[in-house]
Amino acid sequence: MTMSKMPQRTARAEQLTVFLPADVTAPARARHEVRSALLRFGLTERQFDDVLLATSELVTNAFEHGERPQRLELSYAGGLLKMRVHDTGSRLPELRAPSPAEARSRGLVLVQALSEDWGFERCPGGKFVWAVFRIPGA
Repeated sequence: MTMSKMPQRTARAEQLTVFLPADVTAPARARHEVRSALLRFGLTERQFDDVLLATSELVTNAFEHGERPQRLELSYAGGLLKMRVHDTGSRLPELRAPSPAEARSRGLVLVQALSEDWGFERCPGGKFVWAVFRIPGA
């Protein structure tokens, strides 16, 4: 009887936690860390432009509408990527139709358009705003 010497692959969740600075550099830091992690997870750059844009929007919203972003959590398994941004604010996100006269306030509309799903959850010390993306493995 022969046994295969081929390595066995198991479905393993890839994860990242980034503690964010309390200043306007938070979105750029988050994008850099998410990009680096997705490359480590074996994804190609053409697969995650939407994720990087959503990263900017979620972190910027936490900075502008929460009390401050604290951390970003990322997990990837089975072709699904989940991103969660924690901030210390109690005010819940609100999806609003932007006015043509407003230059801003399109962040969550973009996240909704780019992701499979998005939402928020209260937690001790604030809330998480999250988005889920379908990204098949490379």
